[in-house]
Parts: sequence; structure tokens; C-alpha cells
Amino acid sequence: MPGVRETVTERVRKGLNDPVVHLTIRATAASTLAYVVALQLSSEPAPLTAPLTALLVVQVTLYSTLTTSIRRVNSVVVGVIIAIGFSSVMGLSWWSLGLIILASLTIGQFVRVDEFVNEVAISAMLVLGVTRLASQAWDRVLETLIGAGVGLLFNLLFAPPVWVDTAGESIEDLARRARHLLVRIGEELSGPTPVERAAARLHEARELDQAIAEVDAALRQAEDSLRLNPRISEGLLSRLVLRTGLDTLEICVVVVRVLARSLTDLAKRREQGEELFEPAVALALEELLTHVGGALVSFAVLVTTQVSSNAEEAESRLTAELSAALASRDKVADMLLRKIQEHPRAWQLHGALLAEVDRILDELDLEHRSKRLMEELDRASAANQERFTRLGRLRRFARGERLTGVDES
Repeated sequence: MPGVRETVTERVRKGLNDPVVHLTIRATAASTLAYVVALQLSSEPAPLTAPLTALLVVQVTLYSTLTTSIRRVNSVVVGVIIAIGFSSVMGLSWWSLGLIILASLTIGQFVRVDEFVNEVAISAMLVLGVTRLASQAWDRVLETLIGAGVGLLFNLLFAPPVWVDTAGESIEDLARRARHLLVRIGEELSGPTPVERAAARLHEARELDQAIAEVDAALRQAEDSLRLNPRISEGLLSRLVLRTGLDTLEICVVVVRVLARSLTDLAKRREQGEELFEPAVALALEELLTHVGGALVSFAVLVTTQVSSNAEEAESRLTAELSAALASRDKVADMLLRKIQEHPRAWQLHGALLAEVDRILDELDLEHRSKRLMEELDRASAANQERFTRLGRLRRFARGERLTGVDES
């Protein structure tokens, strides 16, 4: 029973940490609160626009809530202005309705409301169809402001979680799937490898490519959760560590797919029942692919580890795996070279296998990663400096100060 109780507790904890559960609870609470506030401030008997706006703007991160609120309010205000402008020159008819929809959708593309482009036309139509135009129009704007404000304040007072752990789990899962595939490929090299089996491994490698999109979505959510978050002091560094780590794993996954393709092509050149490699070479390749898979997992753990002591341990494991993989690679290269000199058939595919392993090991190299991370930090710092420079120019221009020659350039 203790084991069962622990399992249930773990499932409940994971459920509460799920972004969908968080979003459901937060959106429900914010929408209800927005309706209560709108009842006190709006003249409408049922101000449903306020909870609707809160429902739309509340997101799993503070950054996405802020940006969504701005776009939502912008779309409603633009729609109301369009409706007021049209009502002053024409009434409501089928052709005026079509004209206002066309104008709203067209203008919505230029005011950067993104997914709320249709909201511009909806707001214009709803306002145009009422008898008390001015009152209804500004009530809708007020309710929208209430909903957006409540949603934003709700996320400010009850800050959403930081989804770095969720993104880290996705990155580690991707690395483990790649390792599992490499281990299976290595184990199957010791016997005859039918083309169908090699093609099945190639299909699994292509599925890893598709999984990258899901991991990227989880990482974007984690990056948004780090922006404007008062609890995070080094959000930029955390974002870059995760992003560069995923970029490296993405390259490695692509190379794993190419490696599986090379083995499939090699299987096609072998006769029925013939082994791809001799037993000694197959065993050495299995050892090599096992170490490469272990290096992939160690790298993923390194880039997702937040505590310095754990990071040092992960770095030590990665260094050991890379050293073992390099030693195995040299051993395999010598063995393949001797076999190719004896039987040069399909020598280019054997060379391709070594080149693909070299590419993965080069991407996982700690020095290569440090250089890449420093380049990204420099690029981000330069971009921030440029934004601050532009902001300073605007401030001096607003105060009526004369821009210097350096500023104007």
C-alpha cells in the first residue's frame, strides 16, 4: 500500500504541474473575477465580454498573457472605431455589413493583432447592430479593458510557474529516445540485417525528427515563462542554455537519421542472409553506438540541470562518455580500414558511418558547446544594447534634445 500511495501521490503532483491543468484553473478564476468586476463598473446587465476577454488573454506564462492582452484590447478598440466611423455615414444593410467586414479584416492585418484579426470584424459588427451605438461601443471597450486588466493582474499577483523543468524533461526524453534507437541499431548489427529491419529503424529515426517540433513547443513555453518573471534573475542565460542545447540535439537527431539511412543502403547491397559486418566489427560498432547514445543523454542532462553540483556531475559523465566514444571510434576506424582494403565493396558507406559519428561527437564536445553559448550570449547582448540605444534616442527626442552625429548614424 505505501508503494501504491506513493504512486498516486506522484501522479497527482504531475497532474497539478501540467500546463493544461494550470491554464484551466487560472482561466476559470480570472474569468469569474472579471465578470464580478464588470458587474460593478459596466452599465450592461450581463457584461460577458469581460470574462470572455479574461478567458482569452490568460495564458500559462506572464509574458504571453501581457502580449495577448495588448492584441486583444487593440483588436476591440479598432473594431469599435471602425463601427463608429461607418455608422456616421451609412446604416446597416447587407452591403454595408460586407463592406465593414472587409474593412475590418483588412485593417486588422496592419495593426498587428495576429490571431485576433477576426475580433476586429466581430467587434465592429456587434457594435454596428445595436441601437445605442455610442453607449454600447464604449461599454464593450470598457469590458474588454476590465477582462484584460483582471487577467494580467491575476498573473501578476499569482505568478505562473516557470516551465523550465517541463521543457527539460522533454529534451531529456528526446535524447533518451535517440539513445534507445542507437542501442537497438547496434544490437542488430551482430546478425543478418534484412532491409525491412534497417528500414524500420530509419522510420523510427524520422519519427524523432517529428518529436523535435513538440520539444520546441515546450521550450518556447519555458522561454516565455522566464521573460518578465520577477523570480528569475538570469532568465536570458537559462533560455540560451536550453535553446542551444535543443539546437545541438536537433542536429544530432538529423545525423542519427542519416546514419540509419546509410545502414539501410548498406543492407540493400548485401545479399539475402549476409551480415553487414563481421562479428568483431559489429561488436565494436555496437560499443561505439552505445557510447554515443550515452553521450547524448549526458549532454541533455547537462543542459537541463539547474544546480551547479549536479551540473558538474553531468559534465563529468559527458566527458567520460565522449572519451569512451572517441576511443571506440578510432578502434572501429582501424578495423573498417583493414576490411575495406581487403574488400573495398561499399567503402563509401563505411566512411559515411564514421563521418556521421564524428559529426555527433563534434556537436556534443564541451569546447564546441561553450563557444556556441558564448556566441549566442554576445549576440543577445548586442541586440539588447541596440534596443537600449534606440530607447535612449526616443527619450532624448521626446525631451526635445538634439541628437548627436553618433545617434543619428
